[in-house]
This record gives sequence, structure tokens and C-alpha cells, in this order.
Amino acid sequence: MSLRSGPLLLSAAALLLSSSLQAQSPSPRVRTPTAAVISPDSRFVVWMDGVRGSSQLTLADVAHPSAGQLISPPGTCSNSAPTWSPDSSQLAFLSTCGASAQGQQRQIFLYFAATKQIRQLTHVAGNLEELSWSPDGKRIGFLFVENATRAAGALDAMKPWSGVIGEDGVEVQRVAAADVASGTAETLTPASLHVYEFNWAPDTQALTYIAAPPPGENTWWIAQLYTQAATPNAQPHSILDTKELTGPLHGLQIAVPRFSPDGKQIAFIGGLMSDQGSTGGDLYIIPTAGGTPKNLTPGRSASPAWFRWSDDHTLQVSEDARGYTHLFRLNINTLAEEKGPDLRYMGSLSSGGIKDAVSTASNGNIAVVRSTFDVPPEVWAGPVSSLKQITHLNDALKAPPFKTESIEWTNEGLHVQGWLSYPANYDSHRSYPMIVSVHGGPSASIVARYGAGSTFAEAGYFVFQPNPRGSFGQGETFTQANIKDFGYGDLRDILAGMDLIEKKVSVDRNREGLTGWSYGGFMTMFAVTQTHRFHAAVAGAGISDWKSYYGENSIDQWMTPFFGASVYDDPAVYAKSSAIEFIKQVSTPTLVIVGDRDGECPAPQSFEFWHALRAEGVKTQLVIYPNEGHGFRDPAHVTDRNKRTLAWFAENMPASSQSAELH
Repeated sequence: MSLRSGPLLLSAAALLLSSSLQAQSPSPRVRTPTAAVISPDSRFVVWMDGVRGSSQLTLADVAHPSAGQLISPPGTCSNSAPTWSPDSSQLAFLSTCGASAQGQQRQIFLYFAATKQIRQLTHVAGNLEELSWSPDGKRIGFLFVENATRAAGALDAMKPWSGVIGEDGVEVQRVAAADVASGTAETLTPASLHVYEFNWAPDTQALTYIAAPPPGENTWWIAQLYTQAATPNAQPHSILDTKELTGPLHGLQIAVPRFSPDGKQIAFIGGLMSDQGSTGGDLYIIPTAGGTPKNLTPGRSASPAWFRWSDDHTLQVSEDARGYTHLFRLNINTLAEEKGPDLRYMGSLSSGGIKDAVSTASNGNIAVVRSTFDVPPEVWAGPVSSLKQITHLNDALKAPPFKTESIEWTNEGLHVQGWLSYPANYDSHRSYPMIVSVHGGPSASIVARYGAGSTFAEAGYFVFQPNPRGSFGQGETFTQANIKDFGYGDLRDILAGMDLIEKKVSVDRNREGLTGWSYGGFMTMFAVTQTHRFHAAVAGAGISDWKSYYGENSIDQWMTPFFGASVYDDPAVYAKSSAIEFIKQVSTPTLVIVGDRDGECPAPQSFEFWHALRAEGVKTQLVIYPNEGHGFRDPAHVTDRNKRTLAWFAENMPASSQSAELH
């Protein structure tokens, strides 16, 4: 059904829960700083903070952070993507200031640290992303889609189908560069390649980038590593195509290309990855002229996600490590961790952009946004061993009324990790329902981040967020353990984790629910066909039939590394993991939610599942949100989705207000 414009209709149980939550004193809104960037001279840090649907930039002296100043051209506009010049004298950023009242065209602006003046640099038409100064400070490179009609990437709403599909209106993202003195911008890479990431050579004369033929939404999974001169119309040279390799990197994905300081090598992260931007794998280096890549982290029981060169022989690495974010130094010759600054944090660390990225000054000082389940996000900066809190945006927030802990278990020879949040005001003498929330990906992980799982926990549920096989955090072998096995081994890992929790705390087995989005939506759809353990389910942007999905989605190239072949060559392996093949085994009441322009997990997959459940007499609802892609953008839709999800669980497996005494 389509999304109704009228009020959300709630059952008596859901109304009781809603009234209880509304009766609580309203809490201040969490402010989440992002894009924390330290200047190369380590004196200043700038961060982005969302305010009323837009974003603003604040600059502070690391030594005296309380005296921060807003960075913005005149007018009401949104500012983002701060990037320091190599000499720390200028800050480039994107701003919508100067755009028409109806438009949101972003341009590059420059802030001059000495004079505090701001001037507009570019006057282009299209979508700009990922600003990067050239090492000589004379140009600013950026990813650019000329005359773009939407943001590049598969998460945003796809354009309505029209014309010759795959040929008309294809938008290509290329590397462009603006001259800092004149503002003149020119495109550097060819229209035949859609570029996802790029990096300047130390001498500014060349680029390395990851790219594939358009349409870019579909081809990141087969992208190659290129080099070319940093001039218009230069010839690109492919120096790495993983399809041509033998060994563990064959046919897998690559990300984060970075020239070594001497320009002789390029390092990158390679591995099985399901989504651009959700990075994890092993670290590799390859000669700039091409050759055989060398694995720097073979057998490592963690997932490197970001790195930078400290010198020609050392990488500073940030990795996802069994619930921790781990920042360390790796010697590329010995393949050993070096002594020195080392940070192991049970929480999230990020400076914006790439997953687990850290902003680093020339002297090794860093800036990050860090948070945990019970510590709200704030900007920290300074030496790795003695970071200093820069912002106090969330000092007014009260501590959450629930606790979250890491839990670990073994299943079928694998070590598995996850998170358990307790119900608010937990009483061990009472039994409580539990909601299992499965992350998307599957190549991803749940990390300790403020607010994750809080809605359910505050409503009186245990919340279990597992990182089963296929997740990041325990090495590439663990990430690849779900190949050709979607919904089987990973589900057994989750059920084994539930068994552990039931022995540990007072979970009511008659009130266990399941939810997830994207791959988590698939897992929700598939799990209710495999077990009757769940008494309510909410499937967001799920996949019910991998065979039909192959021909419906906008990103089919991602599937071959996971299934081993196309659906046309091996339909059986796709059918094996399709919920629709086992639909007569479902009895769990299931709410199905999706955006109408989702290109990653198209709405017909949700229609199929909902239609089948309804035909089989299983309680179900389907809610379609207009003009939404895989990642919802409309705040009203996000709020409505969350309310409907909570109401569904309240109706079908009531929360703590109906919990029973243990006898």
C-alpha cells in the first residue's frame, strides 16, 4: 500500500507505549559533529555540525577551543566538506551560499586564516564532492558530475525510469580541479570512466583513482585502479584489475588509493566489500607503474578501513577490531605493528568521509569525532596518546537509562561478537522482550555509537545487535565466510548469540522480534521462513527473491563475488537464499517498509514478500515511502518509519510495561 497522509493508526498496546514515551520529559536533541579536520600545523580544528536541516562549520584553536568561530559566507546557507591547504593558510569548503532561492548548488569557497576573509572560488553547475588540495597548494581537486540531477551513488533516490534505460541521462562522476588563483575549473579524467576516489601524486603531476565504466551506481564492484597525468585529456592507465589476478584478491573490491610520499608505490585496501564507503579488507601496496600487489596484513583478525602514509615505510592505520576501533602504525617491510602512539577505543572514531577515517596533522596529532553507546559524539584533538575534548555540544544530555555491553561467543568454530543493550531501568526480577537488529551490508559491522538501539531499549526491550559471519571486524576470512551461504551460517551465528543471551539475562522467549534494513531486511525476510522463534518482524528495504532481484536492481555487479556466478549461470545458488522459496513456512507478523525509488533493494522485492504473506494469511503490512531511495532523506519519513516500527513491535510483542514477574 502507499503511505497514507492521514494519522498513523495504532493498536491499544502501541497507543499505551506511545503515551508512556510522550509522558517522559523531553530530552535535548543530540548534536552530531562530523568532518572534524585538523590543520596540517596542528593549530586549528574545524568541524561540521547539522542545524535545522542544514550544516555549519566551526573553527577553533586547539589550545583554546572555547573561543570557536562560525565559518560561513553571508546569507542563509549550508556549509560542508572542510579541507585545509597544505600550508594551513586557507580552508576550502563547499557552500550553498550564492545559490538561487530554489537551488542548492554548492560551490567551493576559501577561508583565509590570516585575514578571516571568505571568497567564492568556483562557479560551476553540477554536483561536487571530496575536495582535495594538490600538494603544491595551487589546485583543489574534487569529484564532479556536470549538470547532475541527483547525488552520485546508489543510496540516493534513483531517477524515474524514462527513455532508453542505461543509455539516456547517464551521469558520470569525474575528477575536476579548480585553480586556486583564478577559480578556473577543468575536468581531468575522461567521460568514459566513473571515478569513486582519487589521490594526488606527491609532485602534483599525476593522479591515482578507482574508476569503472558508467553507470557508476552499478560498476564500483568491478572498478580498477588507474593512474594518469593531472591534466585534461590525459590518457588513463589501468595498473590493477582484480579480475586478472590469482590469489585472495581475485575479483574483489578496492578502495582508498594513496601514493607513498616518494611517489613510487600506491597503497590501497582490498577485499570483499558490499558497499562503496563501507570499507574493510586487507592493506596492499603496488608499484606506481603496476605489477603484483603485496598483501601487508595477511591473516589479520581485524578489518583495516582507513590509512595514511606516515613515511615511505610506515602506514598509520585505523581498523575495525572486534568491537573496537584500533589506530596503529604498520611497517610495510616487516609487516609488524610499530611501537609508538596506539589507540584502541571501544567506540566509533571518525573524521568524516571514509569509514573510521582520522584527520592527521604533519606532526602526527589527530582530530576525530568519537562516541560510544553511552557517550555522545564530540570532537577531540591532539596527540594520539592524550586527546583533548574540543566541543561540548551535548553536555546537557543525560546518561541513557540503559546500558550496552559487548558480548562474544563461538559458533561452528568461528568467534562472533555483538552488542546487547538492556531495557531502560532493567529489573533482573522481571522478564523482557528482545529485538534482534541485523546490520546491512553484509560487509559492514555495528560499532559502539551513541543512540544505536536506543529507541527500542528506552521502550523496554533488550536489543541484540550481532556482527555475524560476513561482517567486518575479525579479518577477511570471517568477512568472506558467507559467500554462497546467505541466510544460513550468519543466521545460525545470530541464533547462537540469542541462546547465550537467554542464559545470561531474563529474556522472554515468547516475545522475541527481528528487524533490519538492506541486507538486514533480507535477513529478516529469510529468517522468518527458517524459524518460528520470532514473534514479530519489521523488514526494511529487503530482498525476498534473489533471482528476480538480479534483474530489477541498479547494482547487480555486487552479487557475483558473493554468489560465485551470475543468476543466469547458477540460478540454484540464488534460489537457495530466497525467502520466496520457503514462504509457506512463515507465521511471523511482518511489517514491510521500502522507498519507492530504491535502486539497491527495489520496491518490487517488498511487494513480492508482502503479497505472498497476505496470500498465505500471515499478518502483514506494506508501507511505501514516495521519492525515497535506499537511504531515506525526508525527516518526516524517517520519523514515520521509526514510529511504525516501534508500534508494530508494541502491538505484536508488547514491551516492558506489560512485562511479567519472574517466578
